Amino acid sequence: MDAAFTAEQDEIRRTLREILGKHCGPDEVKAAVRTDTGYDRELWRRLAGQLGLPGTALPEEYGGVGCTAADLALACEETGRALLPSPLLATAALAAPLVLALGTAAQRSALLPPLAAGDLTAALAVPGTALATALALTGDNTVGEWSGGGRAGGVQARREEAHGSVGWRLYGEAGQVLDGHSAGLLLVAAHTGGFARSRTLLFLVPQDAPGLTRTRQTVLDETRPQGRIQLRDTPAELLGESDEAEVTGALAATGRTAAAVLAAEAAGAAGQALDRTVEYVRQREQFGRAVGSFQAVKHRLADLYVQVQAARSAAYYAAWDPGQAGLALAQALEALRLTAGEAIQLHGGIGFTWEHDAHLYFKRAAADELLFGPVHRLRAHAAQRAGLFTPGAAPTQEKVAV
Repeated sequence: MDAAFTAEQDEIRRTLREILGKHCGPDEVKAAVRTDTGYDRELWRRLAGQLGLPGTALPEEYGGVGCTAADLALACEETGRALLPSPLLATAALAAPLVLALGTAAQRSALLPPLAAGDLTAALAVPGTALATALALTGDNTVGEWSGGGRAGGVQARREEAHGSVGWRLYGEAGQVLDGHSAGLLLVAAHTGGFARSRTLLFLVPQDAPGLTRTRQTVLDETRPQGRIQLRDTPAELLGESDEAEVTGALAATGRTAAAVLAAEAAGAAGQALDRTVEYVRQREQFGRAVGSFQAVKHRLADLYVQVQAARSAAYYAAWDPGQAGLALAQALEALRLTAGEAIQLHGGIGFTWEHDAHLYFKRAAADELLFGPVHRLRAHAAQRAGLFTPGAAPTQEKVAV
């Protein structure tokens, strides 16, 4: 593996950092999250039109840039630095890969070009708090009824045939859906087949579908807006013609890509939080000298630097080898949580005010771990997949990597 960045990757990162530096400062972030959509529409259009950010990892035949998921992850390190509120994660890292993997030729041709252009945003709706399980990040998504249905709640799909055509109707609700309140297209995981032969399939629901109700939820991290969707006899289109094994496999593959993107985002956010803290302690004086000159402060910052560099290295490795993305995500989330917490501490009394910028990073760390973690479960699942808990198992390359 060649870990060196190409000239194109360096240029994308430089351009993205320049744009976000001008249009996505802390004040702009706070203003954007208080809009109806939860993000700056004009900035989103600029990132889509000028850089093709939503279509970075989509094939050129569908209007994408034709790069890899590694390029998307590297770009997201910059969006993480700025804590960019946008539909990028939900659209480009969760929904678009599923449409590409499972959709029919007609569905791919109809949906992927507007997704790549940023004209259409999408969200993955998974019932309850099972997003990490559905993406196989903290558990096996082929075990258990994480999608709910019936007595377990969640969303139930009913097949109906009329005039020689087959259709579907959805019932139920799902909360904590990233961008669920504003996305133009919903990918809804629903149970089908009743109790005896139940299975999980994905369905396409447009924003104007009859019987669909969406409300924005109050969340800890406003830069990750979430919505609750309710479906009452809502017509839906089956995504592709796949059975449950293909759906769970595609969700697991999407989970690895999303974990790599999230790890890069978290590493970028941790790095920025550390940079802002270092800058502050250099300027803040106490007892006639800069706070950063005290040995205890230097030691704490040095420890954070090691954490951030380890998280960045793990994120880069996961960008090229998504099989290790779960471990990289755990490392990055832990680094962001520790760095954000120390940032609040080292900013002194002003850092403890809820309005201070340091809390943006602290909220992002806490919210991401709630949605995609926690850290100990990410690591436990990675160890289980590698067979570390299997007595007498022979060492493998995957185990060594873990």
